[in-house]
Amino acid sequence: MYPASFEYLAPGSLQEAISLLSQYGDDAKLLAGGHSLVPAMKLRLQEPKYLIDIGRLPNMSGIRTEGDRLIIGALTLHADVAVSDVVRRHAPGLAEAAGRIGDAQVRNRGTIGGSVAHADPNADYPVILLALGASIAATGPNGSRTIPVDDFFVDLFTTALEPNEVVTAVQVPFAPASAYAKFPHPASGYLVVSSGAVLAKDGSGNCASARVAVGGLAGKPIRATAVESALAGKPLNAETIAAAAAHAADGADPDDDIYASGEYKKHIATVFARQAIEAAAARA
Repeated sequence: MYPASFEYLAPGSLQEAISLLSQYGDDAKLLAGGHSLVPAMKLRLQEPKYLIDIGRLPNMSGIRTEGDRLIIGALTLHADVAVSDVVRRHAPGLAEAAGRIGDAQVRNRGTIGGSVAHADPNADYPVILLALGASIAATGPNGSRTIPVDDFFVDLFTTALEPNEVVTAVQVPFAPASAYAKFPHPASGYLVVSSGAVLAKDGSGNCASARVAVGGLAGKPIRATAVESALAGKPLNAETIAAAAAHAADGADPDDDIYASGEYKKHIATVFARQAIEAAAARA
């Protein structure tokens, strides 16, 4: 299928891209990697009159450390996140999630900023970033700001971004005891259900803190707070982890779809939460 006609724009700077977004409003869409937008355009689910290509803007990609966190440029490819020694060392759960996205073609073209801004409920980054307690850096006509991930994902394909803001970076606190586990759809690679976990131990080897997120149960990833509470102060052994993971779907009411029933999603959420917690505990 062919997309509707559009005008292609290639700004030379971030500020020019923001100006074009402000000028054309709802008639414009940003293009980074294009693996979400272009298929939607071919199906006529999206019909922008102006396509603003930011994929080659300078200083918008790369991975570095700053204090106790990773700074990942919005145009950094999934493949680069997956193989980065820095990411594997400081946030292995994020590298695992990046390496499970789609297929090799998607990973070598898609960008972390594009995925985050698109906010697909079956995407991998939102889940692991919620577990990691990341922040999203964005710039608009009124300047730059940083949005905590807990506030960033609002609902199905909806974020806290203003219409003329551009994601510029993802900021990730160091979390060497992090992990990601996923039950993917075999054709698309999108998650059916997945879980991310970040743990810390106290001096006695018990769980000092935990952040656990689950995807596939709602229009956005959710914090599994019942799991976190069940782990707090407990030894991170198989029995404790299994008992805590059994609460992964507490309060969730997922819809049936062509991939799985709601009840099945709730069941496998407990399975993959347990896998993510076990893997994170092994790194703690």
